[in-house]
Amino acid sequence: VQLQASGGGLVQPGDSLRLSCAASVRPFSPSFSSYAMAWFRQAPGKEREFVASIGGSTDYAASVMGRFTISRDSARKMVYLQMNNLKPEDTAVYYCAATRHTLSSSVSDYVYWGRGTLVTVSS
Repeated sequence: VQLQASGGGLVQPGDSLRLSCAASVRPFSPSFSSYAMAWFRQAPGKEREFVASIGGSTDYAASVMGRFTISRDSARKMVYLQMNNLKPEDTAVYYCAATRHTLSSSVSDYVYWGRGTLVTVSS
């Protein structure tokens, strides 16, 4: 599966932003709905960290719980991350990832990665 994230930009603290991840699946490959999907982020000088994941259920990092919502549209092969009440510490490159394993928050469990999209939260 190939992934392409989009929707990043420069916003002010308290603003909202929605990231999108478009997936393309090769013919005769497992269907998009069989993949657990996730968003990770990496701030400058820091390691990549888990943000949210969706499979049969959803999971969120404590730092974004209540502010971010992950969703998917299997018919369109899309995954979204709605980010509300953004804070400067949310500034990072956001990556979409996929795995055929069970829902996970570990970077190493995700096999497929898209190019990131930069989110900058600054006044």
